[in-house]
Formats: sequence, C-alpha cells, structure tokens
Amino acid sequence: MSESHASHAPRFIHLRLHTEYSISDGIVQVDAAIARAAADGMPALGISDLANLFGMVKFYKGARGKGIKPVIGADCWITNPVDRDKPSRVLLICKSRKGYGQLCELLTRAFMENKYRSRAEIVRDWLSAETASDLLCLSGARDGDIGHALANGNTQLAETFAADWARRFPDGFYIELQRAGHPGTETYIREAVQIAARLNLPVVATHPIQFTRPEDFKAHEARVCISQGYVLSDKRRPKDFTDQQYFKSQDEMAALFADLPEALENSVEIARRCSLTVQLGKNFLPQFPTPEGMTLDDFLIAEARKGLEERLVELYPNAEVREQKRPEYEARLKFETDTIVQMGFPGYFLIVADFINWAKQNGVPVGPGRGSGAGSLVAYSLRITDLDPLAYALLFERFLNPERVSMPDFDIDFCQDNRYKVIEYVRSHYGADAVSQIATFGTMASKAVVRDVGRVLDLPYGLCDRLSKLIPVVQNKPLSLADAREQEPQINELMADGNDGESIQELWSLAEPLEGLTRGVGMHAGGVLIAPGKLTDFCPLYIADGEDATPVSQFDKDDVEAVGLVKFDFLGLRNLTIIELALEYVERLTGARPDLMSLGFEDPAAYQILKDANTTAIFQVESEGMKKLLKKLAPDRFEDIIAVLALYRPGPLGSGMVDDFILRKKGQQAIDYFHPDLTACLSPTYGVIVYQEQVMQISQIIGGYTLGGADMLRRAMGKKKPEEMAKHRETIAAGAKQKGYDPALAEQLFDLMTKFAEYGFNKSHTAAYAVVTYHTAWLKAYHCSAFMSATMSADLDNTDTIKIFYEDTVANGIKVLPPDVNESDYRFVPTDAKTIRYGLGAVKGVGEPAVRAILAARESGGPFKDLFDFACRVDKRMANRRVIEALIRAGAFDPIAPEQPPDRAKLMATVGIAIEAAEQIAANAMQGGLFDIPGEAAPPMADYVKVRPWGERERLKEEKLAIGFFLSGHPFNAFKPEVRRFVRRTLAHVEPSKDPITMAGVVMEVRAKMTARGKIAFVLLDDGTTPREVSVFSETFDNNRQRIVVDEVLIVEAKVSNDDFSGGYRIVADKLMTLGEARCRYARALQLKLNGEVGEAGGAIAAAERLQTVLEPFRKGDCPIRVRYRNADAEADFPLGPGWRVRPDDSLLESLREWLPTDSVEVIYP
Repeated sequence: MSESHASHAPRFIHLRLHTEYSISDGIVQVDAAIARAAADGMPALGISDLANLFGMVKFYKGARGKGIKPVIGADCWITNPVDRDKPSRVLLICKSRKGYGQLCELLTRAFMENKYRSRAEIVRDWLSAETASDLLCLSGARDGDIGHALANGNTQLAETFAADWARRFPDGFYIELQRAGHPGTETYIREAVQIAARLNLPVVATHPIQFTRPEDFKAHEARVCISQGYVLSDKRRPKDFTDQQYFKSQDEMAALFADLPEALENSVEIARRCSLTVQLGKNFLPQFPTPEGMTLDDFLIAEARKGLEERLVELYPNAEVREQKRPEYEARLKFETDTIVQMGFPGYFLIVADFINWAKQNGVPVGPGRGSGAGSLVAYSLRITDLDPLAYALLFERFLNPERVSMPDFDIDFCQDNRYKVIEYVRSHYGADAVSQIATFGTMASKAVVRDVGRVLDLPYGLCDRLSKLIPVVQNKPLSLADAREQEPQINELMADGNDGESIQELWSLAEPLEGLTRGVGMHAGGVLIAPGKLTDFCPLYIADGEDATPVSQFDKDDVEAVGLVKFDFLGLRNLTIIELALEYVERLTGARPDLMSLGFEDPAAYQILKDANTTAIFQVESEGMKKLLKKLAPDRFEDIIAVLALYRPGPLGSGMVDDFILRKKGQQAIDYFHPDLTACLSPTYGVIVYQEQVMQISQIIGGYTLGGADMLRRAMGKKKPEEMAKHRETIAAGAKQKGYDPALAEQLFDLMTKFAEYGFNKSHTAAYAVVTYHTAWLKAYHCSAFMSATMSADLDNTDTIKIFYEDTVANGIKVLPPDVNESDYRFVPTDAKTIRYGLGAVKGVGEPAVRAILAARESGGPFKDLFDFACRVDKRMANRRVIEALIRAGAFDPIAPEQPPDRAKLMATVGIAIEAAEQIAANAMQGGLFDIPGEAAPPMADYVKVRPWGERERLKEEKLAIGFFLSGHPFNAFKPEVRRFVRRTLAHVEPSKDPITMAGVVMEVRAKMTARGKIAFVLLDDGTTPREVSVFSETFDNNRQRIVVDEVLIVEAKVSNDDFSGGYRIVADKLMTLGEARCRYARALQLKLNGEVGEAGGAIAAAERLQTVLEPFRKGDCPIRVRYRNADAEADFPLGPGWRVRPDDSLLESLREWLPTDSVEVIYP
C-alpha cells in the first residue's frame, strides 16, 4: 500500500451518536452530524439513539445522499434484575436487513412489555445467538454492566458478564472503551483491556457524541434539565455529561487513543461489517381476504358493479331514465376499475370500503368524502364516498393518475367521539401486531423554548411569560426567535433592561440552539398503519407512558411511507358528531329522524341561511370574511356552495376572480366561455376557472390531452418550471390544431390556466365538504334548537366559543333557559323547537363526573328541595365545595333558593354549613337514628347565613367566572343610570359624522395586532344595545393601555366613518377615559349627606377626621365637594374649599358608601 493511499484510509468511525431524537438528551441534528462526517472525510457514520430508531430513516437517506455509509444502531437499556433503578446499557448495531428486523422486534418488545419509569428496557435473556444473530453488541463502556461491576471493584463479576455477552454474540461482542472526560475513565480502561485480553475479546474505541460543537455544551445541559425537570444551578442534579462529548474529528480521536491503535481500527472494522439496505419507496399493501376462487381484481370489479347497481336505483328511481344514464356510468366504472387493477391498488379500495361500511353499519357517522378521492365512481359505488362524481364533473385522474404511479390516499372523516371504534375494528380485523397509529415529533417552538429555558435558569415565571407572549404569532404559528427579535422591538428593550437584561440575554442565547429540536413524541391525529403481516418487519413501535396509551410507529408519517407501510387517514370531524347529536335531538322532539342523504340539495330555506350569512355554526362558512362573501354572492344552488368553498382563499380573493364570479352570477358582466365546446365545463362557475378539474378538462377538450396527461400538466403549472411549461405550451397548441381548434385560442387558454393554476382548488374536496355545509345549513333552517344545542354541546369546555354560539342562538329567536340543578342535563338540550336548556357541563369547574353524580341523585330521589337537600344527596367526592360554588355562581340553584328573587350571596355563604350539616346527618344515620320521631318531616338542618346581597355588577362578575360570559343580565346596566347622564347616545345609534362622537360601553374583549404601521388594538365595547369594535392605533393605545380593562366601563371619543370593505362602520378612537375620569370631567359636584353618622363617629371632630382620611388619597382632582350636614337643630350646606377638590373614582365612592348610606353619596350632574 503506497504511503499516500494509507493516509486516506479512515482511522476512526463514530458509532455512538445521540441525535435530537434521543428526546431526553442529545441535541445533534441529523444533517449537521452527516455534514460534519463528510467534512472530516469519514466514509461511514453510526447513529445510536437512546432505546429508539426515531431518526433512522432521516439518517439513512441523508447519509446515502452524501455518499456516507449509514450504520444503524440503538443505545439500549438492559434491565438490572437486582436493582431496577440501575439498568445498564449496550450498543446494538445492525449487520444487515435481517439484523434491522431483529432490532425492531427487540425495541418493540421493550416498549410493549418491559417499561420501567418510562425507560424501555431489554431483558438480557431476550438476546441469544438466534434472536440477535445479525446484530453486533458493544459493551456500553462505563455504562455497561461490565463497567458497573468494575466501578464497584468486582472484577470477577465483570469477567462473568463479559463471558456471558460473548456467548450470546459469538464473534459479535466488543469491549467498548471511551475517553470522554468522565471520572474513573483510565481505571476502567486499564481493567477492561485486561478482561478483553484474558477472554480474547476485541476492544473498540467509541466517543459518545451528544452535541456537535464544543460550545454547545451548556445548551445541551439545558436540554437535559428541561427533560428531567431540574434547574441548571441545582447542585444535586445528576451530571452525566461532559464538555468533551462533541463531534470529534479523526485526528482528535487518533490522538486520544494513540496508546490503543487496535481499538481505533476496530471502529472502522465494525463499520465495514455492517451493511444495511432498506428498500425505500415501494408500498406493501395488507392482504384483503377474498371469497374462494376469486382474485382481488375480480372481487373489486364484482363489488363495484354490484354497488353501482344500488347507487343507480337511488339516483334514478325511474327505470327509463336509469337505462338512459347507465352506459355513461358503466363506461366510467370500467375505465376506473381497469386503472385500479393495472396500478395494483384493488386491495387498497377494498380495505377502505370494508372499514367505512363497518362504521356506517355500527352507528359511527362517516363524512361524505374529502380530498380527491370523491372523484372516483368506484369509491362512490363501494360507499366510500357519498357524492355522485358524474353529477359534478369530479375527475378520477385527479385522484389516481395512470400516468404517474403513486399511492392513492383516501382521507376519511369520522365522528370525533366514535373514531376510536373504527380503529379498534381494524385492529381486531387485521391483527393487533399489524395495526398501529403513527408517531409525531413535537418540536420546541420559539414560545415554548423560551418558557422551558427560563424554567431551568430559575428565572421568575412572570418574566418568561412576558417574553414568551412578546413573540408574535403569524398565521397561527409563532415566529422563530430570530424573526421575533427583528419584528418586536420590546424584546430588545427587555434585553437592555437594567434589572433583567442580562438574564434575558442568557435565556435567549441558550434558547436559540435548542429552538426547533424534538421535544417529545406524540400521536398523529389520523394516520393508521395496516401492515401485511407484522409491523415490526418494517419499523419498531413506541408506546407512551400511561394506562390508556396506544402503540405508535417509531417513524413519522413520511418515514413510515418511505419504508413501504400504507397509511390510512382516519380523521375526526367535530361537525359529524354535532350532526349526529342534532338528529338524535330532532328525533326526540318530533319522533322522526331525518335522512339527510335523501334530502337532495334544492331546499330554498337552507340557501336562505347562506344568503343571510346566518352561518355561525355552519360548517366551513363561519368566519367574518366568509359571511361577507356569502352576502355578496347569495348562493342559490349546490354548485355555488362548492364554488364559495373553493374561492374563499387568499389567492382567488386577491386575484379579482371572486368579483368576476359574483358579477357574472348577478348578470352584471358578460359570461365568456372562450369556445362553445367549453360551455359544459365552465358554466357551473359562470366561465371563471375555479377548479383544478376545469384546468384538466380544458386541456383535454381543446389540447387533446388525456386526463392523466392533463393532471401532469396541472402539476407542472403548480411548479412553474419554465422549460417544462414551454414544452406543454407547444403540445397544447399542436393538439388543438389537430382537433381543429385555433392554436392561438389554445395558447390564450394556456396562459389563463397558468395564471389560475396557482389558485385552482381541488373540486372533489370542496364538493364533498359542500355536502356537510348544506346539511348543517338545512338543520339550522328547520331544526334550529336541536342543531344549536348539539353545536354548543360539542364545545362544553370552551366557554369562548359557547358565548358566540349562545349569542347566535338568541339572535335566531331561540330562548336559552339558564342552568338549573333540577332541569339541566350534562349537555345543552332542546326542550322544544324554540327553547334550549343550558347544560351543566358548560359551567366552569364542574366537570362530567360531578354532573353525572347530580343526575344520578336526581334520578333516584326526585328534584332537589334546597341547597341542604342537594348537599345530603349528591356524592361529596364527585360534587365538592368548588363544584357547588360554581353552580351557585352560574345561577343553577336560583329556582330552589330560600327566597325569590334569589340571593346568590346568601347561597354562597351557606355552602360550608350545608356540607357540614350533610356530613353530620350521614354520621347520625350511621348511629341508627335512635332519637328520630318516625314520620316527622325534617326541617332545614340549619339556617342560611345572613350576608349583604350582591349588587347586579357583583352578581354578573361571579356569573362570568362560572359561565365565561354574562347570561342573566348585562354588566353595563349597573353603570347605565350614571353614564347616560353624560353619554346619551347608545351604541346602536352611533352613525358616521364629521365631528368626533362620544360613546360608552363595557369593554368585552381586546385584541392586539401588529401591522406595518405598528401595533393596533381592537376594543369591543357593548352597552347592551349592540356591540361595536373600536380601533385604537399604536400611539393612543400605548398612552391609554391602563384605561382599557375588560368588564370595566370605557368612554371613547372617536371618529366614525363608513367602512366600505365590511359594510359596517369604522370607529377610530381619539381619546379614552375611565368612568372616574369622565365623572371628573362632567360632574358638577360630589354631594355627601351627614346626619347621625357624626354621633356614631364620636363627635364632630372625629367625623371630620374620618372624612379627611377617606378623601386624602383622592385630592388634587377637579371635582368640588358639597357636604350637607344635619343635626337635631338645623340643616346646612358646607361647600369644601378648592384645596379639597377630588378625583371621583369608583374606589372613593365605594369607601364613602361603606361609611355612609348609599343614597347619601351622590354625584351631581348639570
């Protein structure tokens, strides 16, 4: 071997690498490690995450892409039967594809059968020359059982262990040596090398990499603390890692182990021995059982034909019409089944049809379809979808293109509450080891990582909370740390702050390297894998801690598909759950359950709901923007709903096509179909190209493309590659010429389609979803109380959305009765077509177990008589004091209060006594009630406590705590008599004017938004007549921030103008005042009447002193004070001098009213 060649031979290969996928430690990103290895000229690199293969596919693809051989292993926990809290570790590495299967099997078994304190441990006896024939085993260095034994000074035991491992891995066991700066390293190496020599075992040098660069050590420590729950500065926290555990180069490793050259050589030798090839990109479908003597292909064709026959009878009850239509349907069916068979997917269709029809027959509502799958007639015939694709020109090629082989993908919507039943069915049908769900890897996003790092640095919660909240959210995603710092100036201000600046800078510098790293393992919302045979032939499984955890693949959705598993999307759709409950309610009220699918799509009342934009709670058309669009467009046929759903997206709205669509629909703009032959294709959208399907049809009709080719064209348009586009442009012109069209027309259409391709939407998806939109609109039109009850019941724990639905219910003329412990159910229930009873489950702090206990007590013993009776009969463990208090606040005890109108303050004060009395009675009952006089009715066991009743304002404040909004009144009412003295115009009467207008209301909510011109806040004011949104621009907002308080009165001077965009008003605030400030400005004086209080205070001097103490904090105001004093002899007015002018704030009035009777404290207005 020549000298130069020898120097290029690798001297060391890294086999130990904890990437970010080790979850509890390790912050190396896979790509960074591969790049580092490539830069150092390493021909191979090993990955060895902690007890998992989460990163395997990403690493395998990445390494091969850079020409580096991937070596796949896992750092495995080995159970220590003597002391479960001290497991040891070994490194298992796959020699081949067979070894990979063995490792998958072992890791899966560790997760499923042998988890201890959230560690998935392998039992030594699972490893034998058979079960691990294609795995190599490295001893785990200091962390292995040999290392543990040596550290305890037990050389004999260490040797026994080594011999045992060597027996389990004949010619595949290495004693592992590491020099990573841990204490005791050299002693271990000396003794380990001796054992290896005695037993004639090879040694190998490894380096346990945890982070890429030396300077990442502190960030890695923070990561470890985040996952273990320690604070960085904690002296007692375990320090398992050193600053040496970065990605060392071959030079550094060769220098480190210069005294043990064979240990370095063996690292290269192991990399040579391991050659794992995993087949990526080929799909393996599970076997679908077919009847005797039938192939899958025959069975699919037979089932589709049988299904089509049934569908045709449903679609065309008239036999003549049916025969007329039949050829078109049969031709399409034949084309589809041929394609499916030719592409090898009959099994896929049959599997999906099987579990969907199982769901439909077992009371699990299924959606009408979603995604491009609705374009398939076979799917419609097999009842996978419920919309006739021929009636709406939905194309099969958009779903399965014979010219581009890729897996078909049905996304199926199931009712959210029952989805699990279908997954259970699939699990029992295909076998538990063939079915699992799919892992997702949650990352540390900017907002979360700031909180996490703040916690391990032990910074005050408030500070981290403030910093985290400063990170702006754009389109529901928080900005990255770097972008946030650019866009939000307050972050830099915090860093420059004299007190906290340094700690914030430290937090930021630790958070940056951790941002975006994998934080934990979750479960994909909808994906379900079905494997042919065992899942572990393809990938290992993971299971989370906890009783009810279900197994998931260790790969995420892209990676499981890469290794060949087929995923089925089982999505949960809340609206299906709502529709199901609404239909149940309708049946309860009317005795008949409507069959929505047989209704057709022609009902004017349903379209009226859409035209009026009365679409709160209507599927997909709830947003403000969508309501504006519906008002303008006024849909009156099913095609319009399909179009609205496709058009309401930023692209089309910005391109002007929406306006064209509306004008043409109203007949205010000429409709141009470009050529008479395109009329059928474009008439549903008045000549506007809205759908991808139309792009495909135009290319087919004019350019002579096959629909498969047209689908390729559509994809090319989306990618915008100039050379591809030029090629297609020639093809379409030549095709048009051949078909006898003007090539210029073809090119004009081509340009037009290219423009619309970026906006075009998949019509199959919107058409299927339009069905749900129509059904919800129909229910709202005909069965509003049932539909709205169901809608509110689906969101019991989210009071913000209940508030929106509640207000909408009332606006639709439906009365909502308040919660009542004797009448309410857990859910909202319609009591008749015009009335709904509030559900107890929607009261905050009550919870389902408590409600179930209340209902059970009511069921067995009839209605509750009073609070004491309730406390005696309802199980204390379920409905504790907190629950009862929440129900009182919500008004659920009003009907059984001791007097009417109910005094909630009295009920609230009595809860403790009622609970004690109930406990006393229970104890007496145990005694056997010796002194009871038989047949006497028991009086209330104790008296209600006497307390000052709540005023309206206080009652509403307490009610809002329990319900989330104001149910029994309006908070403005408490201030109304006073506010109307100086702001006479109600919000309902506000209208545009040149001069500023003064308006007042209670602040209901405040939303802030970043715009190009700085921050803008939207303040929602309400005075009980109508809510109005006031815009407060950044400067005004910054100066008045402390004046805007939710649930308090705000007086606003604002300019009001017409807002053409929304059709409402634009209200921009100039000046804001609190009620105290407005009082100051408008009041003439504060009048106090003093009579007998002077005597009570202990004479005139004492009374004057008391008055002075109360007024002192509020001096330096503008409001004069008049004291009207009366004693036995006479009555007189004393105006106090100008030095005693005060600020008439609420708190001053309150403290005066605590001393004087309420009507003796009065603000006088002109």
